[in-house]
Amino acid sequence: MKVLIIGSGGREHAIAWHLLKSPRVSQVFVAPGNGGTATHEGLSNLNIQAPEELADFASREGIGMTVVGPEAPLAAGVVDAFKARGLAIFGPTKASAQLESSKDFAKQFLVRHQIPTAAYATFEDPQAAHAYIDQQGAPIVVKADGLAAGKGVVVAMTLDEAHTAVDAMLGDGALGQAGARVVIEEFLTGEEASFIVMADGQNILPLASSQDHKRLLDGDQGPNTGGMGAYSPAPIVSPVIHDRIMREVIQPTIEGMASDGLPYSGFLYAGVMIGDGDDATRPIKVLEFNCRMGDPETQPIFLRLRSDLLDALEAATQGRLNEITLDWDPRTALGVVMASANYPDTPRTGDAITNLPQNTDTCVVFHAGTTLDGQTLRTSGGRVLCVTALADTVEEAREDAYAIVDQIQFEGAQFRRDIAWRALKS
Repeated sequence: MKVLIIGSGGREHAIAWHLLKSPRVSQVFVAPGNGGTATHEGLSNLNIQAPEELADFASREGIGMTVVGPEAPLAAGVVDAFKARGLAIFGPTKASAQLESSKDFAKQFLVRHQIPTAAYATFEDPQAAHAYIDQQGAPIVVKADGLAAGKGVVVAMTLDEAHTAVDAMLGDGALGQAGARVVIEEFLTGEEASFIVMADGQNILPLASSQDHKRLLDGDQGPNTGGMGAYSPAPIVSPVIHDRIMREVIQPTIEGMASDGLPYSGFLYAGVMIGDGDDATRPIKVLEFNCRMGDPETQPIFLRLRSDLLDALEAATQGRLNEITLDWDPRTALGVVMASANYPDTPRTGDAITNLPQNTDTCVVFHAGTTLDGQTLRTSGGRVLCVTALADTVEEAREDAYAIVDQIQFEGAQFRRDIAWRALKS
């Protein structure tokens, strides 16, 4: 079978890498891909991004399965374009993807279906937003309503930070349509976890638990990013917590989407805040939905997956996900993101990347913001690489990953030194 992966990040490299393991996969195309997928044996990059053109290619080439990686193609309706032609594709429709593409849609959905989440209000008028912030106080969270490539969330610890965030989103138009509306939320305390499942409209297949690190700097300091590292499994997601998230969040979400006439098929990522207390009673609230795998969570999750991903994807597109079970490596996988200079504000590009190691069964360097310039690999985006290692313990996985991070060279590289600090503390 020929397979098509839509996207250009580390998540897409990891999906393509895992699908190559399937004995049933003959070739994997990645559109548009990156420098890593360009040089990975068995992978081919495609310079195509428009939904109809992608559907044309899939039809012409006899693509048997397409997987959508990032959020933008989903919001653009790529799944709708493929399904209109009877092409197998895994991902939610444009209407269902509103769970991610509109924060206000997601919050209204959560409230309507009585799924626990932070208190909130939505604003288009800056003055009303400022008045609400003054009334609520800080800390408080300000979110752009639309897709903002990981830059649309500000966790404001002071009133000044919150007002500045509103001005930046509603005032100067820096985020375009994504910031035409803002959602202002109650600040929640606790420990955040990434809970990702596959869904086929009715059936749900949970993936391994994970936890990522949103802030740029050690100790969870600095600005929010798309994610600076992740590890799997996440100790905070005990069997009791796992069952509660499925029962209190995931199942009512899939059932609620179906009852709203928007059956959900695809990866669904629930970012949940797990409060303090006993596992049976501690509060669990939804922070956000993503309508795709997380990045960088995908990299450590798929390093642990022993099952054939293609079997699960086929079952999901055929509405029989209930027939699939997944086998996971019991070891810990940990990924460290290496970002470019000036990330997340105005990432510098064009820096040469050297000293990349050969991948092994237990250490893989997944590419994100890279491009091939002749024979030279260069940075082309904010998050450049995710160095991912698999080992018996969190400590060993972290040690192995950082040994590779310290080996790789590019000018201005940024990375955190404390990935998985919560797991080591617990």
